[in-house]
Amino acid sequence: MSTGFLALLAFLPIATAGILLIGFRLPARLVMPLTYVMAVVIAVFFWGVSTNRIVASTLQGLLQTAGLLWIIFGAILLLNTLKHSGAISTIRAGFTTISPDRRVQVILIAWLFGSFIEGASGFGTPAAVAAPLMVAVGFPAVAAVVFGLMIQSTPVSFGAVGTPLIVGVQTGLDRQAIGDRLTEGGSSWEAFFHVITSEVALLHAICGTLMPLFLILVMTRFFGQKKSWTEGLSILPFAIFAAFAMTVPYVLAAYFLGAEFPSLIGGLVGLAVVTLAARAGFLVPRDTWDFAPPSQWPQDWFGKIDIKLDNLAQQRIPLALAWAPYVLLAIFLVISRTVPAIGDALKTTTVAFSGILGEEGISGDFPLLFSPGGILVIICLITLVLHRMSFSRFMTATGESANTLIGAGFVLIFTVPMVRVMINSGVNTQGLESMPVVVADWVSMQVGAVYPFFAPSVGALGAFLAGSNTVSNVMLSQFQFSVAEGLGLSSALMVSGQSVGAAAGNMIAIHNVVAASATVGLLGREGATLRITILPTIYYLVLSGLLLLAGFYVLGATDPLMTSM
Repeated sequence: MSTGFLALLAFLPIATAGILLIGFRLPARLVMPLTYVMAVVIAVFFWGVSTNRIVASTLQGLLQTAGLLWIIFGAILLLNTLKHSGAISTIRAGFTTISPDRRVQVILIAWLFGSFIEGASGFGTPAAVAAPLMVAVGFPAVAAVVFGLMIQSTPVSFGAVGTPLIVGVQTGLDRQAIGDRLTEGGSSWEAFFHVITSEVALLHAICGTLMPLFLILVMTRFFGQKKSWTEGLSILPFAIFAAFAMTVPYVLAAYFLGAEFPSLIGGLVGLAVVTLAARAGFLVPRDTWDFAPPSQWPQDWFGKIDIKLDNLAQQRIPLALAWAPYVLLAIFLVISRTVPAIGDALKTTTVAFSGILGEEGISGDFPLLFSPGGILVIICLITLVLHRMSFSRFMTATGESANTLIGAGFVLIFTVPMVRVMINSGVNTQGLESMPVVVADWVSMQVGAVYPFFAPSVGALGAFLAGSNTVSNVMLSQFQFSVAEGLGLSSALMVSGQSVGAAAGNMIAIHNVVAASATVGLLGREGATLRITILPTIYYLVLSGLLLLAGFYVLGATDPLMTSM
């Protein structure tokens, strides 16, 4: 069989997922089981992978799925706990008194608060929280959804306390094989992953510098009375200041603390700094921009859910107490990752398997308490006491979180094992490389040196299909890694481009659009939203692709793996 035919077979499960999800609009709960079966059939009959290795790979994928679902559950539980305690309503009300200028409000609520929520919760929750918040303070429903989705970009790679990198990239790459090579060369997996984390943060920080400005441009062009791109540009200095207020601590956190903290710390520090600046009038323009009166809005700007601002007056939770769980989450995460004694104690609850079913190189672990999911659940239990919630309200929040998890869980129990079967297919009777490597070799031969420009778009396609940066990274990280090796380029930077592109793809991911639209009663109008959010998505992918080309061919980027070769 030719290399091209083998590459086509190896890519067939992912291509089938794309055709069925986009072309035929079938739900992921039907598509992903089918593609898992397809990957197994190809691995067995064309690669000659043993049944024992298929089963071991599936079990490895299920163990990794359990770890991912644990984090998702903790993230959703924290949001629902704060909703039922009244804290989210208090946080929502606090934004209304800072500035009457809609440009300032959208930067505070969408860019900064949304980035913080992404860092803490991830999985589409920023749009679900920010959209109704903006409607509550007077934004049109469709505008609120668009803005909530637009910030599903810069903070996403470090969302849910780093899950897209910690779980997505580390699960998607053949960590054991790469780690062995690094060790032989005098380096380590930790050093390699630190390079990826730092480069992802730097790429995002550069691309994200203009995202607050994009929020303003889209607001005035599509939702302003004059329909002008330039009407709100008097706020340009404030918008750039707000971008740096988030991205500077974001990059520093990535470099010095790790993948769990950039969005969490960047959003929190930026929110505090920009709020103080707005209250003091620092760089805030003298003119004030607002929407037309609601009586003049087109009917399709309104959602079916009425979110009234006066409902926010009846609050039980003081503002400082409402924010306390998020502050505690940041503190707990920092301590668990930087104090060895505490980290080691939490790791004692880890469930680990090595050589599953006796298969070489197939292992996995599930850290119950050290995982961000465990820490999130601990914070939820503290919040139960801190906010004096009734146990029945907490159980309601738990039930809602579990119900939300069911849909994601069913899809992931097929998606992650499918990826592990493909990655572990390198041990076979045909003497072939693993399926992602075969595809990567063929692509690198066909596209050649210009491939890095398209690497972020490949990641975005994965996120668009899967509705998740994490899942895109799981599916495509090894593919991007192998293309980089085939081209003799930095594999760390190529994988970083994958993660950045997958984050940008969240702006147009159908799952996120539907979730955000549902919170303000806009279901059925997703097409109008996508026609707007595709614009910042294109900007993000083009710029990140150009940055990758510059990193490879102008700056000559290297990583520990290249220096060990």
